[in-house]
Amino acid sequence: MQLGGEEPASAKLMFAKFSPNSEKVAYVQDNNIFVQPVGSNKVTQLTTDGSDIIVNGNFDWVYEEEFSIRDGFRWSPDNKSIAYWQLDTSGVKNFIMINNTDELYPTLTQFPYPKAGEQNSAVKVGVVSLSDKKTRWAELKGDNRDRYIPRISWAGNGDSLLIQDVNRPQNTNKLWVFNWKSDSLTNIYTDKDEAFLEWFYDAQFINEGKDFIWHSERDGWRHLYKVSRDGKSIVDLTPGEFDIVDMLGLSEENNAIFFTASPDDVSQRYLFKATLDGSAPVTRITPTEFSGTNNYYMSEDTSWARHSFSSFAKPTMRQVISVNDHKAIKSLVKNEELTAQLAKENLPTHEFFQVKARDGVKLDGYIMFPPNMDKSKKYPIIFYVYGEPWGQTVKDSWRGNSYLWDSMMAQKGYIIASVDNRGTRAPKGRDWRKSIYKKLGDITARDQADALGEMAKRWSFIDTDRVGVWGHSGGGTQTLNLLFRHNDKYKAGVAVAAVPDLSLYDTIYQERYSGNPKTDPDSYKNSSALNFADGLEGKLLLIHGTGDDNVHYQGAERLINELIKHNKQFEFMSYPNRSHGIYEGKNTTLHLKTMLRDFFIENL
Repeated sequence: MQLGGEEPASAKLMFAKFSPNSEKVAYVQDNNIFVQPVGSNKVTQLTTDGSDIIVNGNFDWVYEEEFSIRDGFRWSPDNKSIAYWQLDTSGVKNFIMINNTDELYPTLTQFPYPKAGEQNSAVKVGVVSLSDKKTRWAELKGDNRDRYIPRISWAGNGDSLLIQDVNRPQNTNKLWVFNWKSDSLTNIYTDKDEAFLEWFYDAQFINEGKDFIWHSERDGWRHLYKVSRDGKSIVDLTPGEFDIVDMLGLSEENNAIFFTASPDDVSQRYLFKATLDGSAPVTRITPTEFSGTNNYYMSEDTSWARHSFSSFAKPTMRQVISVNDHKAIKSLVKNEELTAQLAKENLPTHEFFQVKARDGVKLDGYIMFPPNMDKSKKYPIIFYVYGEPWGQTVKDSWRGNSYLWDSMMAQKGYIIASVDNRGTRAPKGRDWRKSIYKKLGDITARDQADALGEMAKRWSFIDTDRVGVWGHSGGGTQTLNLLFRHNDKYKAGVAVAAVPDLSLYDTIYQERYSGNPKTDPDSYKNSSALNFADGLEGKLLLIHGTGDDNVHYQGAERLINELIKHNKQFEFMSYPNRSHGIYEGKNTTLHLKTMLRDFFIENL
């Protein structure tokens, strides 16, 4: 059977999903939702108002990018209805990108992109019944353009839907139970934070809808809680001074919930088990032989899992295991050929370390030393940075070709290092992550500079007159801040796809961490590298793709103008029509990494 009926399915058909009983398939086409029985060409259209402006069952750019959601509809457990998001993008300003190379005359691409402080799409959630094709909307009070609905979940049955209603500053998440049949809304729980809520997770209902599993930092750590449907009973299922990283699955039959965490070493990941009633302590399942990073993809009943394991210099292996005893059932990936090839190479040594910032906060890092290093000599050092709340660089896991590039540079006589400043997505508790609120670019760069000073004291062979730094995206932004704000320490840097002016980035991400530029202008002024460009003293290579729909090329041009204004010399490379990852086209990655190598060889 081909979806879309007797006519050939359009290339625009998206997100096909079976109903829970596998008798029907729902999908999105032209921003409307359709349903089709399995084995039949009869297609029923459930929404009719979809257009270039009204988006049903799908999302605009910023929801997809910053809330990591693509398909905007959910089948009900009883197969009789579908809950879905609707976004009204009217009034959201379009961003325009120009393509100068593919046609004789330039062509334009435009799409709604709400920059910090600007108007968002209006969002609402409804339930459409398959029987009458009528949508019942959850009438949440307030302006639908100043709220986000990052998650919805069926509340144990087909009558009620749980809606996460987040305010625009993203510091309050109200949970509403929407009974669409009786048109009632009940606020059952509210999560708050003085800064921002770290992320938004699906709520998973258990006990026939009487309770749900919830992620919260309410006690200062990211834990899993069992919350009763009325919000009156809240049980911490993973108590202790550690963060859970990912919830993997649960089994009501076995009174078990599984998650990854690493209480003793934030660079690593292991599988743990807790009970759904909180009656037993948390236990670790991953054997000690798997020291490093372990990831799991669990079967629905949590009996089996696909287990992936790697460490800093050890490529990834994958196997199928039985969960409770972690017994290997079938090997999937061994990477024996790569491991054998690496054994022939003269690879650098490495170690993980901690240093303290000036106020005593512990910072984690890794360092790679050149093979056959002579400790009586001085060596240049290159830092790889990220530093944003969206990621963590200091991980005991295989990094693929990034590790190989670093190893090549170490073979050429460079020390390679990376440090996670405060605010990065390390499992180090709420205070660690929220301490950068409205201080991005300032305290984050200060931590990096402090770490360099402490490292130089510990390893005397680091040549502090030859310090380089580079990063991509948020790491490019961090590189600019280090070169501009700490020009006495960093001599050369490469900023790839950076955000020099934070006001140019999108509403959801930037307002979460920096506030709204219309009400918090000083946060943007003090956090944007652009405003410190006159501090550049070292060598700068600026790189950006002109087709970057995420971090716009516009920012690079603003920074270029600012550097010109202050007569600051620099190098610049644009990659025509490349996106944020700068990988499209033959040899693009090789070209970029070769340029990166040559820049540091010349300037350090």
